[in-house]
Amino acid sequence: MAIRLTAVLVSAAMLLGCARAGEIASHPLPAPVLDEPTAAGSETAVFAGGCFWGMQGVFQHVKGVSQVVSGYAGGRKPDGGYEEVSSGTTGNAESIRIVFDPHQVSFGALLRVFFSVMDPTELNYQGPDQGTQYRSAVFATSPMQGKVANAYVAQLAGARVFSAPIVTEVTPFKAFYSAEDYHQDYLIHHPDQPYIAVNDLPKLAALKTLYPALWREKAAMVFPARS
Repeated sequence: MAIRLTAVLVSAAMLLGCARAGEIASHPLPAPVLDEPTAAGSETAVFAGGCFWGMQGVFQHVKGVSQVVSGYAGGRKPDGGYEEVSSGTTGNAESIRIVFDPHQVSFGALLRVFFSVMDPTELNYQGPDQGTQYRSAVFATSPMQGKVANAYVAQLAGARVFSAPIVTEVTPFKAFYSAEDYHQDYLIHHPDQPYIAVNDLPKLAALKTLYPALWREKAAMVFPARS
């Protein structure tokens, strides 16, 4: 993504072995011991885990999720949009806003997927993307979400699931700013783009393989195709 020397150039560098992809879980992570009680209506979760193209693409295939929007969270309103966020000066991280039905998928289940498809031990980068705008974070939209997320981080750390300390932030949600239209549904529209193929399709495969009960074939698109 921007300041990625362009996606194509960085992807080429990766194929030559000049960058490494973030760790993806090779087996299912333990389910959270603490989870939210089921509530009526829809709920929102906001995660940051590196490039939002892949994160959006993964959660669009999770059962119970009705919408996933790519955007920015954790900082001030980016008047200059994507280019300003990519400069690392706004305090924002590339993020996704997930609208889900807690009767079909719990917040804890979403956390389980989230920690499986990115490396929570990488500080201010994921794979080839570096800077605070690529940090990993859970922006809790309620005190209970914050409690569940912190408990899950402690659970994973205590079980030594990862070989290094977890550095993913858990912080109260303040604001979410939608990214430009051309970033929405990006993985769906560009599955053969080298950056997507190298970095993001493995995340999609991990979801399908590790959590088949959560997988759904049809993605929840931001801009559904018109019939």
